[in-house]
Amino acid sequence: MDPVITPLEGTARLDTRLRRVHPQIPSIARLEREVQGLVGQSRTLRVILRQIDLVAPTDATVLILGESGTGKELVAREIHKQSRRRDQPLVRVNCASIPRELYESEFFGHVKGAFTGAMKDRAGRFESADGGTLFLDEVGEIPLELQSKLLRVLQEGEYERVGEETIRRVDVRIIAATNRDLMKEVEAGRFRRDLYYRLNVYPIEVAPLRRRMEDVPSLARYFIDQASRSLNGPRLALRDDQLAILQQYDWPGNVRELQNVINRAVIVSQGRPLQFDLPRGKSLSLETPRLGQPNRVRYQIGIMTDEVMRERERTNLIVALERSHGRIYGPGGAAERLGVKPTTLVSRIKKLGLTKPK
Repeated sequence: MDPVITPLEGTARLDTRLRRVHPQIPSIARLEREVQGLVGQSRTLRVILRQIDLVAPTDATVLILGESGTGKELVAREIHKQSRRRDQPLVRVNCASIPRELYESEFFGHVKGAFTGAMKDRAGRFESADGGTLFLDEVGEIPLELQSKLLRVLQEGEYERVGEETIRRVDVRIIAATNRDLMKEVEAGRFRRDLYYRLNVYPIEVAPLRRRMEDVPSLARYFIDQASRSLNGPRLALRDDQLAILQQYDWPGNVRELQNVINRAVIVSQGRPLQFDLPRGKSLSLETPRLGQPNRVRYQIGIMTDEVMRERERTNLIVALERSHGRIYGPGGAAERLGVKPTTLVSRIKKLGLTKPK
């Protein structure tokens, strides 16, 4: 009797056979992830992809942490795509965009006449995601007085529509994301401690782009190819030394900012050199060769004075210290976030005349 091979097992076996014969061929999983935008070579990204591989086959609740624009939704989509619920809905809720008075209706639905404007019965997001995955984006924005209702459905798997007393059951996997420090929100009394622990079963931190700058070249090529295809334009190529210039900018808007800058450059280029407009007077102009053509490169970077450079370094250190709550040493400390030795960071703080937060 032939063994039963699941689609995932079949893909894995095919992947192994192909790479045994042609080692230069990238893995199928890697290609699929690149299509989804999870692109890069950094150790940080490899750790995230490994975490996805581990947690996706389970039904564990996942809390994705990271600044705006880092790609938290991409991680959520990849987890769902690899899960046993992949053929069921993935429903996204932007918790920051829901008016306070409509949270219950949005999450749990309502019946006709439940409130002014409720002209017919309506299913909520939990009901729409039944059997699949519910992605609660910006979960830290949910008002405190409504968090207990969310906690109930997470704990018991049951809820009522607004205006209805019938208890409904639901089977959903929860993936939540936030750019807030939820433990700090708990300590400030703005987020329920029990809800925090219910969500924080398996945390995944998506690092800001400035902490994985080695991913910038891969991301830049990916976004340029993507933008060129959408415009039916020629395939553009950039040399590594040109792309390295993009790594001199710290990308406060993270991957989303990089994508927007490149999209604008491709749109306005129309066969002319790509022009990347970067803030703070930093502008990069590249004579972009098409594939198969000789490389002719021109680039210009706005010059920063020593005073401007010192001010940028001061700002960067202040942000790092604030996000590490004033800690320099240890995991999560400012030195680790900046990728420098603690002694080096202390020296820079003294040199710039900064006072470490208490």
